[in-house]
Amino acid sequence: MEKVEVKELLEAGVHFGHLTRKWNPNMAPYIYMERNGIHIINLYKTAAKIQETSDALAKIAASGKKILFVATKKQAKDIVAEKAAAVNQPYITERWPGGMLTNFVTIRKAVKKMASIDRMKKDGTFNSLSKKERLQVNRLRAKLEKNLGSISDMTRLPGALFVVDIMREHIAIKEAQKLNIPIFAMVDTNSDPREVDYLIPSNDDASKSIDKILSIVTSAVADGLNERKAERAEKDGKAQKTEAKAEAKPAVKKAEKAPVAAQEEE
Repeated sequence: MEKVEVKELLEAGVHFGHLTRKWNPNMAPYIYMERNGIHIINLYKTAAKIQETSDALAKIAASGKKILFVATKKQAKDIVAEKAAAVNQPYITERWPGGMLTNFVTIRKAVKKMASIDRMKKDGTFNSLSKKERLQVNRLRAKLEKNLGSISDMTRLPGALFVVDIMREHIAIKEAQKLNIPIFAMVDTNSDPREVDYLIPSNDDASKSIDKILSIVTSAVADGLNERKAERAEKDGKAQKTEAKAEAKPAVKKAEKAPVAAQEEE
C-alpha cells in the first residue's frame, strides 16, 4: 500500500471536525486544536490510523472474508456504493435492515426470495400469474433489491464492518459488537471512538473527505484480494506439478519394464 500523504488529507478537508460544543471528550487524543469554534483533527494521527486500518482490512480480504460497508447518509451513500462494488464487497446504503447481522438467517431468506422471483421470470411462471399478482411480485422484488440487492452475494456473516458515521449507524455497530465482528470506521469529533476496533479520526460529513478515505481503504482491500489470488494461483501451480509428476511415474516404470520384457522374449 502506498504511503498516506498528510497534504492530500488536508486538501480533502479530512481535518475539519464538529463544533467544539458538540465534541466527545474521548476524541481528545486525536484533536490538534480549535479554530473558529470548530475542532481540528490531527492529520498525522489520522495517517497513522489509516495505515493500521488498511493493513488489517487487507489481511481480512486476503483471508477470503467479506467486508460489509455501511453508510446511509446522503453525502456518503453513492461514494460507498461505488467504491465497495469496485472491490466486489457488500454494502448497505439504504436503511439498515434491523437484524441484518444478529438475525442473518432471516435476511438470507429474503435474499433467496429475490432469487426465486428472478427464476420465476426466467422459466415463465411469472407470466402465468394474474396482472395483480405480477404487480405485487414486482413491487416486492423492487423493495428487496433496494434494501438487500448489494448483499445478495453475501452467503455468510461478514469478516468485518466498515462504517461512515458511527452515531448514525449505531444499530449496525450494536449488532456487530454482539457478534464480535471487528468494526472499522471513520470517526468524527462528536463520536465515541471506544465503540469501534479500528478508527480513522476524520471528517465524516464532507463528501471529499469520505471519498478520500474510502479510496485508500478500498485500495487496501484490493491489495488483499490480489494477494489471495496470487496465493491461489501458486497453490494451483504446485498441485498441477504434483499431479504431472504422479502421472509421469507409472509411465517411467512401464518404460523401464519394457526392455526387460523384450529380453525375456528373446
